[in-house]
Amino acid sequence: MSRQVAYGSGLVPVAYHQFLISDEDGPAAADLPAAHNGLIEVTDGEIVVLTGVSNGDVDVTVTLHETEPVPNDEDWQEIVEISAHSASGELIVRAMMDDLDEELPVLSFNGPGDYRLRVHARGRDTAVDLTPEEVTEWYLVQAWPASQQDVAVLRQRDSYGTSHRAR
Repeated sequence: MSRQVAYGSGLVPVAYHQFLISDEDGPAAADLPAAHNGLIEVTDGEIVVLTGVSNGDVDVTVTLHETEPVPNDEDWQEIVEISAHSASGELIVRAMMDDLDEELPVLSFNGPGDYRLRVHARGRDTAVDLTPEEVTEWYLVQAWPASQQDVAVLRQRDSYGTSHRAR
């Protein structure tokens, strides 16, 4: 079992149906279209997490692990794993057009190098294309050091993801 080394949770502002995971010093991953899995895409080296809400806040939890954790299957509707690279050692979750009120833990907690990210989502069908005042979507990003691997889709159960995969 993988030991969790850090945990953080907070609200992340969404703009244009997305929030980002990126490294300031270089591409975090190779380009990947949204139609591949419906949850994440990669554009110009930035990992884009696709949200049902067009604007507003989503709840994001980050957990960091020494090795691959056991998948958290609870109530997650979509789960996708992607490899990421951090040139600077500052691979972070960030908003597209805003600063976070509270910084989440740095995903590249072991410094520069390769990591695996498992992104979970639920609630994306609740307020599609809206700007809700209350949080309607939740995300979990698990990260651990790992060599580069292909993208893996572990679960696909929401309608919002289905719409992206159909494009």
